[in-house]
Amino acid sequence: MSKKATKALNNRYYIARYNASRSNPALTSREKAAEILNIDRTRLSRIELGTVVPYPEEVLAMSKAYDYPELCNIYCSGDCPVGIVTVKPINADSLDRLILQFLGSSQKMEDITTKLIDITEDGMVDESEIMQFDAVLTELEKMSVNIQSLMLWAQKNKEKLKNGRQKLD
Repeated sequence: MSKKATKALNNRYYIARYNASRSNPALTSREKAAEILNIDRTRLSRIELGTVVPYPEEVLAMSKAYDYPELCNIYCSGDCPVGIVTVKPINADSLDRLILQFLGSSQKMEDITTKLIDITEDGMVDESEIMQFDAVLTELEKMSVNIQSLMLWAQKNKEKLKNGRQKLD
C-alpha cells in the first residue's frame, strides 16, 4: 500500500490489512481485499473507518486472509458485546516473554490449590473466605490469559515452526 488512509489510521482492522499488504500485494486496496474476504468494498471501508462493527465471520475471514490470528481476540475482547465482559485481551509477544509469564503464574498453582482446599474443605465459602477466593480467581484469570497468549503465539508461528528452527521473537 503506497499511502495510509488517514481517516482509518487508528482502526485495528485497517492496520491489520495494511500490515498484511506488506507481504501480500493483493491486500493493498480495499477493492482487492473485499474480493478476497467476500464482502462488499463499501462495507470493508465502513469497518476500517470505524462506522460499523464487523460481523464475527468477517473478522474470522480477515484474521485468516491477513494471517493475523490476534484479530479474533481483539474483536472478541473489544467489539463483541458478549466478549467484552467474558474475554480478556491477550498478547502474542515474544515466545521467551510468554514462557516466563506462564512459568511465573504456574509456580503459584500449588499455593492456589492449597487455598482452594482450605476455602472449600467445609463445603462452604463463608464471608471470611470471600476475599481469599477472589484472589484465587484473579490468579486463575492471569494464568488463563498467559496460557491463551502462548497458544496464540503458537498458532501464529505454526508454519514457521514446521519449517525448522524458529528464532524466538
